[in-house]
Amino acid sequence: MTDAVRQAAPADVELVAPLFDAYRQFYEQPADPGLAREFIAARLERHESVIFLAERDGRPIGFVQLYPLFSSTAPRPRRLWLLNDLYVAPEARGSGAARALMERARRLAEESDAVGLELATAHSNVAAQRLYESLGWRRDERFPRYELAL
Repeated sequence: MTDAVRQAAPADVELVAPLFDAYRQFYEQPADPGLAREFIAARLERHESVIFLAERDGRPIGFVQLYPLFSSTAPRPRRLWLLNDLYVAPEARGSGAARALMERARRLAEESDAVGLELATAHSNVAAQRLYESLGWRRDERFPRYELAL
């Protein structure tokens, strides 16, 4: 069971970075602890993202990272959060950590008067899709998603 979910601060880089590196490896990127540390440090120091950290027995077991966006097509244009990264260490899966992190992300959106949250996941990540749908998330069937790699 997850003991706590709290917002990460710049001092928490060494707790978040190994989880972020493992997350990137899940998405078939090579292990690179230095890159993970630098990336997370920059996001936290520049206030470019919000990261929530799940802990059990004082140890980090998962995180969620959200980026602020804006929705210009909502009836009242306002903040929109991109839930870009969600990861729970394999040994902590099934503990409720992912659910707790997702619920904390939702509270952030509510507290910031956001129009909502959005995310994307791999088609093969069926376990994550089940979690999202159990929390009320719905697959977007209206707008196709496109990417431009540079």
